Amino acid sequence: MRHESRWERADRNFVELLQGARVAVTGVQVLFAFLLTVPFSPGFARLGEVNRWLYYAALVSAAIASVCYIAPTAQHRVLFHQGRKETLVRRSRIYGILGALALAVSMTTSTMFVVGYLFNPTLAWITAGLVAALALWTWFGQPSLDRAGHSSDGGPVSSSDD
Repeated sequence: MRHESRWERADRNFVELLQGARVAVTGVQVLFAFLLTVPFSPGFARLGEVNRWLYYAALVSAAIASVCYIAPTAQHRVLFHQGRKETLVRRSRIYGILGALALAVSMTTSTMFVVGYLFNPTLAWITAGLVAALALWTWFGQPSLDRAGHSSDGGPVSSSDD
């Protein structure tokens, strides 16, 4: 058990949230940068409407993920020295979940877009489905089981404040 004040806990939780977001932000930035260049490639003009919508979904969801992952840092700057760290931690948790969902959509639609272009629509759907299932399970399903008190890896479930 930690012996810390609620302010110390809020500070620690915020730092932990930001460190976790740093990992995701790098991936989102690379994916978003790649997606921003795609329309300027010579073959983009030949894409059909379905592929253009897949691209749109990938681009917009990457932008949403970027906004969500950057929001805690931006809000921290605005709320600096306002005594609202606990509020910021709660919001950051929500933004992290929304950012992860948007990132899962962007990764899934980007994968479907590229695999469909390289191979065929059937393989694209299967691959995208597997990517989506893996992201949803590892990012949300497995931890949700742990939160409910059912360890998904056979180990003991311990309670903590984060």
